[in-house]
Amino acid sequence: MAAPRTVIENCAIATVDAHDTEHASGHVVVAGNRIESVGAGRAPDDLRDVVRRVDGTGHLLTPGLVNTHHHFYQWLTRGLAQDSNLFDWLVALYPTWARIDEEMVYAAARGSLAMMVRGGVTTAMDHHYVFPRGAGDLLGAEIRAARELGVRFSPTRGSMDRGASDGGLPPDFAVETTEAALIATEEAIDTHHDPSFDSMLRIGVAPCSPFSVSTELLREAATLARRKGVRLHTHGSETVEEEQFCKELFGMGPTDYFESTGWLGDDVWMAHCVHMNDTDLAAFARTGTGVAHCPSSNARLAAGTARVPDMLKAGVPVGLGVDGTASNESGELHTELRNALLVHRLAGGEKALNVRQALRLGTYGGAQVLGREREIGSVEAGKLADLALWKLDGLGHSTIADPVAALVLGAAAPLTLLLVNGRPVVEDSRLTTADEDDIARTARDEAQRLARIAAES
Repeated sequence: MAAPRTVIENCAIATVDAHDTEHASGHVVVAGNRIESVGAGRAPDDLRDVVRRVDGTGHLLTPGLVNTHHHFYQWLTRGLAQDSNLFDWLVALYPTWARIDEEMVYAAARGSLAMMVRGGVTTAMDHHYVFPRGAGDLLGAEIRAARELGVRFSPTRGSMDRGASDGGLPPDFAVETTEAALIATEEAIDTHHDPSFDSMLRIGVAPCSPFSVSTELLREAATLARRKGVRLHTHGSETVEEEQFCKELFGMGPTDYFESTGWLGDDVWMAHCVHMNDTDLAAFARTGTGVAHCPSSNARLAAGTARVPDMLKAGVPVGLGVDGTASNESGELHTELRNALLVHRLAGGEKALNVRQALRLGTYGGAQVLGREREIGSVEAGKLADLALWKLDGLGHSTIADPVAALVLGAAAPLTLLLVNGRPVVEDSRLTTADEDDIARTARDEAQRLARIAAES
């Protein structure tokens, strides 16, 4: 039996393929969960098994956005420690985060995912590394939320085993033992990881950061990930303080330290990478190590500006990340397209980044970083049908002739349709898979419960 077809036509298309192919007015045919064809003009009228035709007049069709770094649980602690740098912010919030439980994480994951999906994200990533004793199945809570919302999900099982008594930043009661972290990580892979082409769920291995993780955990986690054939993720070179910490504790900078522990390679991506010298960039380019760039979070915490234009010139894979919503309260990825462009032009001039490079960061670049560039990230026949249809004929964009410029430089564009795996998850800017009001109400209640528990502790 033939797969049912969906046709989207009469829209501008930015494919973000290797040639940056664009169509001023074109069509996409989706068969089941795959893109069957892409081209200029209308789709053939005699296609069989068409269950839906979408008139995309006044719209731009792009690949769905790919988020490469997040901390869902932080949805419950937005707006706190407003004027702190990274280390002060972490010290202020770790005691609250160490009181989370399964219901809180489920509510926070629903809020985080809903906000991203409403803004065009079809593949979400999360780095969860806080596992209080007796808190329940926190990773499972996130996975349940992603499955219900219908988003493609790449969660990483994070960990911390270096508490304050060992020179780390987290309080001792917020960390695991090295052995427990490794056992739980392997169990997460064995229980949840799906390596198939059209997988909706892939697990990664993600010790938190050099200042919250022992060298033993880093080394053993890398060995575990490669034995299991999954990707590795951590925070790297986010602040000047982190660099000083690594030099004092390990006698070398973050990149050299990561390389000494097996943490550079084309199966690795790191969040932030703000403070990197030419030697660091060369090491990332040589090894194919990827970067999750989080411009709003870096600005919120005054961490600095990552050298993304230099990374791209060197061939380093770079994608965009929301980061946790306690340091990027908007929780959106589509606004990061604009923020990335503006931040890098402030730092490097008007040629530092253009609108099509910004779109590529949020789509194909993210797919590269997650190791899924053969499956998602561009609008090409044979790839999975993760597609965003942006409405650009309203007040906010009507006088911008270039549709990609309208999407990146203009006001946040509404979504008329978002497909994940060929299935609509947003229609006319509203989720089709969940009640947004219920998500907001539940998350607010859980945030208040967490605040009460933290205050009483």
